[in-house]
Amino acid sequence: MKLIVSVWGVAMSKLPDLEALAIFARVAETQSFSGAADALGLSKATVSKAVSRLEERLGTTLLHRTSRRFALTETGRLLAARAAAMTAEAESAECEAMDQAVNPRGLVRLAAPMSFGMAHVAPALPEFLATHPDVSVDLHLSDEVIDLVGGGFDCALRIAALPDSSLTARRLRTVRRCIVAAPAYLEQRGRPRHPDELERHACLGYAYLPTPNSWRLTNAKTGEEATVRLHGPLRANNADALTHAVRAGLGVAEQPDFIHWQDVAEGRLEVILPDWSLPKISLHLVAPGGGGPRPARVAALMDYLATRFAAPLWPGDRVE
Repeated sequence: MKLIVSVWGVAMSKLPDLEALAIFARVAETQSFSGAADALGLSKATVSKAVSRLEERLGTTLLHRTSRRFALTETGRLLAARAAAMTAEAESAECEAMDQAVNPRGLVRLAAPMSFGMAHVAPALPEFLATHPDVSVDLHLSDEVIDLVGGGFDCALRIAALPDSSLTARRLRTVRRCIVAAPAYLEQRGRPRHPDELERHACLGYAYLPTPNSWRLTNAKTGEEATVRLHGPLRANNADALTHAVRAGLGVAEQPDFIHWQDVAEGRLEVILPDWSLPKISLHLVAPGGGGPRPARVAALMDYLATRFAAPLWPGDRVE
């Protein structure tokens, strides 16, 4: 313990005494200990001790004191000018930080899944940026799970069944997943009536599923469960890549509703096994945990995204 205290003490001694410098700058400005004390809301004794502490630290006299007046030494005069500049810069930085904490301003780093980001996040941002002209957004699109803290991200949208973590999460909506195929493929290979029949079909896989080599389905009416081992010519780490393949009749694929809704509505794809469901997942808005309030720019974007994505996003969209 003695060694730790000693090392800490050495480290602390290398830091400038900013408080004493700021007090000394105000003493030099007001030409008075009492004037500096009044301006800073401190006692005269505190001001005097801070100046003495600074002189002891520097090993030199900064001002000559008499009963009625004092005068800065040459070292004191030079230091007072530098200390005043440092104090002004610190006050400016503090004011700017406080302003950004209250008024949305600055950069927000946002991560989102690739397909959902292209389809819905990117189109939503122009309205937000027009409303908040002093805010800019760095949008990172990837289906990988991004380390928010390590990557320096302020917030992220995630589509998953979230595990417990140090992140704060706000659930925005359910994301429904269905197994879909092109009508031409089904005419040729048959329409499965039970998940077991998928063993005879080409099943296209998504690499970032918790179990990328299998699908687990549950019958909504009977509660029966079934696991399908995937055998197919393609696995991809992006759902849009699978969309092109399933449209072309390459096989069947598990797809979220925000990707397949238009293809299904316009007849390019067909939902199969409608009585069977995949494990539920949701769209979440997540951010690094912490006890303090978020900067205004981050809070503004998170509130906007929460409102935007808690509303229907396409014809027939049901938000749950």
